[in-house]
Amino acid sequence: MFTGDTYLQPDIPDPVLADDVVLRIARRHLAKVVSVTAVDESGGEARVYVCDGDIVVKTQRPHRLRARTSLAKEVLILEHLAALDGLAIPRVLGYGNDSDVEYIVMTRIPGIALEAAKLESQARNMVLENLGETLRRIHEADQTALDESSLIPGDKDGADLRERVASGFDALIAAVEAHGSVAGMDLRNIADVCLAGLPVEFRPVVLHSNPGAAHCLLDPRTGLFAGLIDFADAYRSHPAFDLRVWSSLADSRPLLSGYSRRGPLGEGFEAVRRCGIVLTQLRDVARGSRDLQGAFRSIERLLDES
Repeated sequence: MFTGDTYLQPDIPDPVLADDVVLRIARRHLAKVVSVTAVDESGGEARVYVCDGDIVVKTQRPHRLRARTSLAKEVLILEHLAALDGLAIPRVLGYGNDSDVEYIVMTRIPGIALEAAKLESQARNMVLENLGETLRRIHEADQTALDESSLIPGDKDGADLRERVASGFDALIAAVEAHGSVAGMDLRNIADVCLAGLPVEFRPVVLHSNPGAAHCLLDPRTGLFAGLIDFADAYRSHPAFDLRVWSSLADSRPLLSGYSRRGPLGEGFEAVRRCGIVLTQLRDVARGSRDLQGAFRSIERLLDES
């Protein structure tokens, strides 16, 4: 998913719920909840109310409602993945609507986001390896029940993947060229090389969508991986696309190492992973958060590894 989001009702008010409303919602599913202990405003599409330190009431922010975000989808996926022993994700306690407020009540994974942590490279690599192994377990989960749901959009086959990726390259190359000079960089050739490596056939799986540093939690005392949160943007595609958000080579390597612990990767996996990272690098340039020359050097090194 590389195009910009369109918010469906951007002018609707976005009030913070009163404590008594949050507690009423929480107590429908957990009677002994006592108090609201924190409000987390960091989410783009959701607001999180923490109750008693270990329970979360997550609500959809109405002014940030978009087509690909769905709390109902998140509930479906979390409940499906709950069957996997030891998987570090929230556990759903309840879901519903209260006076037009859509919500999920779930357990809280204690910890801090990796983006807020200061770790030495070895400790960071260990977190990324554990995240990679977690993503592999999610992708290898039985997909039967999820395949039957209309809540999860995405690619149905290799043709869908190729069309979406080609469209992403077209849009991002145009945006990068508008952003500044690309002299000496054949972005179209890079796109063609990436597209040529995409598999014709593969088994789509449900992806987290953005298992990045904001959603990867770690224990602040030990620095160890604590869990993965926020599945509301999940979609269906090739499993390698979940690794694309870690686009720096320093981060992508330990992530891939952890992902590979559970066995060999399927044919075409590496080609799709590289393609996704290239797209992410170009997206960051188009957004102004990455310099073009640095991105181009990184892309060249990545493609040289193939």
